[in-house]
Amino acid sequence: MKQTARLQSTVTGWGLALLIATWASVLPAQQPLQGAAKIVRIKGAARYTTGDNKWHPLNVGDVLKPGTIIQTASDSQVDMMLWDRDEVSERMITPVFVYKPDVEARVNMIRMYENTVLSLDKLSWMETGADLVTETQLDLRAGRIFGTVKKMPAASRYEVKFPNGVAGIRGTIYMLDASGLIKVLTGQVVMSYVKPDGSIVTQVVQGGQMYDPVTGLLTPIPARAESELILPAKDFGQGPPAPPTAFAPDRTLEWVSPGVPPRNP
Repeated sequence: MKQTARLQSTVTGWGLALLIATWASVLPAQQPLQGAAKIVRIKGAARYTTGDNKWHPLNVGDVLKPGTIIQTASDSQVDMMLWDRDEVSERMITPVFVYKPDVEARVNMIRMYENTVLSLDKLSWMETGADLVTETQLDLRAGRIFGTVKKMPAASRYEVKFPNGVAGIRGTIYMLDASGLIKVLTGQVVMSYVKPDGSIVTQVVQGGQMYDPVTGLLTPIPARAESELILPAKDFGQGPPAPPTAFAPDRTLEWVSPGVPPRNP
């Protein structure tokens, strides 16, 4: 418990101090409102529990509140949206749902891969008058997730815990393994984790980089592994734009004699 507290303190020093100061000075009387997650695609099978040890089959269109734990089966994956504000009260209760990546690129997305266990610890939002301040806390207990995070105000917070650490994420396309292996396509992630000797290490990972806490190596993402992030990002209507295709002009000259009809084939 002490190590967890120290980890949270380390990562939040990266931006949470501003969050606390803002909320304390600007919003003393307001309370954060609860967000939710909506399941938009399922490949294979998955289930969820709300903490009562009763598991239920997961279906497209399910709306999950904070405190829900989701588990994917082998050869399965789950895509979900993390919603806030108007979407919770209006769009999430619509019985007929059509997934449109070009529209939904404005929200945060998560893809859970096979044999993954993810807890939605906290999903909240609050209007400050100028900004929408959100707080997202996920707990990756096993497996691997891919995520896209929209640009957030400085006071917002998005964290993913894993068994021996926590990742603070801002405006980022990322992939995180429960071992702590992180790949960042765009944006920035601040990792903080506990080493076997009990010491805490903090590492900033920029777009185009990957970091492995097991080896302690910060390296560029190999080209063969970059597609692991680009392809799902495109599924969510995001990712780096494709470079323009260049065409060389055809300058071939053909001589045609005047008054001579073309030959029949």
